[in-house]
Amino acid sequence: MTDLVLVRHGETIWHAENRYTGRSDIPLTPRGREQAEHLAAWAKHARPDALWVSPLRRARDTAQPIVEATGLEPREDPRLREIDFGRGEGLTTADMRDAFPERLAAFYADPARHHLPDGEPTAEAVERGMACLREVHRLHPDGRVLIVGHSTLNRLLLCHLSGVPLSEYRRLFPLMRNCAITEVRYGGGDRAALLQFNTPAEAFDGFPAPTAVTEEETP
Repeated sequence: MTDLVLVRHGETIWHAENRYTGRSDIPLTPRGREQAEHLAAWAKHARPDALWVSPLRRARDTAQPIVEATGLEPREDPRLREIDFGRGEGLTTADMRDAFPERLAAFYADPARHHLPDGEPTAEAVERGMACLREVHRLHPDGRVLIVGHSTLNRLLLCHLSGVPLSEYRRLFPLMRNCAITEVRYGGGDRAALLQFNTPAEAFDGFPAPTAVTEEETP
C-alpha cells in the first residue's frame, strides 16, 4: 500500500481575492510562501519517500522549501494540474453570475455534469489524475509520497477514491486548506482509505494553529 499525502499549494493572489484560478499560472502571496515553509517543516519531520508536483508555478513554489528541507528531487507531472475553469478563470462568483448566470447555476446544481463554459469536464480531470496516482503507486508500492497539487482536482480524486459521486465534491469537501495534510492509503485500484483530512501542517511542529477560514471556497 502507498500512503498518498495530497496537499493543496499555498495561497495565491487570486485565491486571496476569491478568484477561480484553475490552469492560470498565478504566484503565491507572502502568506502562501509562509504556508509552504510550514509544510516543509512537516515534511522534514515526516520524511516522505518521494515528492510529486503539479507543473503550475504555485505548486512548484510551494514544493521548493520541501526540496530544500528534505533533499527530495521533485517530479513534475502535468496530470496533477488543476482543472481548467474555462471562461471562469480569473473571475469571482459575482463576476460569473453577471457573465453567464444560467451556466453558473447549473454548475452549482451539479458540477460534475455541468462544468463552467469552455472548462474541463470533471470526469476527464479524474481520469488523468487517477492515471497519475496509479503510477505513483507502481513506483512507490510501500512508500509515503507527498503530492503538491490543487484543491478541486484533489477533492474530485477523494470522491472517486471514496466511491462518492463526483457531483458531491463541493458539498462533501467544501474546503481544502492551503498546505494542509490530507492522506489516503492506496492500493492501486479505484478505492482508498482516508487516514486524515485537512490537518494543518503547523499542528505537527508547534506552529500556531491557523485562524478560522471565513472566506468562500472558490472552486
